[in-house]
Amino acid sequence: MSDRLEQQREEVRFRVLRLIESNPEISQRELADELGVSLGQINYQLKALKERGLIKVGNFLRSDNKLAYVYLLTPKGVADKLAITKHFLERKRNEFSLLKAELEELEQETRSLKEPKVK
Repeated sequence: MSDRLEQQREEVRFRVLRLIESNPEISQRELADELGVSLGQINYQLKALKERGLIKVGNFLRSDNKLAYVYLLTPKGVADKLAITKHFLERKRNEFSLLKAELEELEQETRSLKEPKVK
């Protein structure tokens, strides 16, 4: 599996865990909409998180009498989220450093160029 694909999956997992932690009653459709991924991808992610013991899934009845789920991070899930957060933060800092260097280079290049004279 490519490194880029693994980073994308990790990022989706990171964002799913963050959203579940902040809103345990969030629906799969809301997760998909919030993250801009398919409902199938969310279903797959939640199933994988449950199988790995990172979340617990419980049923409850909403006021509109529809059965819904509540997603809770397990202690293992909290630890995984922390590890992913640290890795995500490190990757974003590296991306920021590269972008900052590129911006500085472009600024230097524009300062050294002269505006053409218009006749």
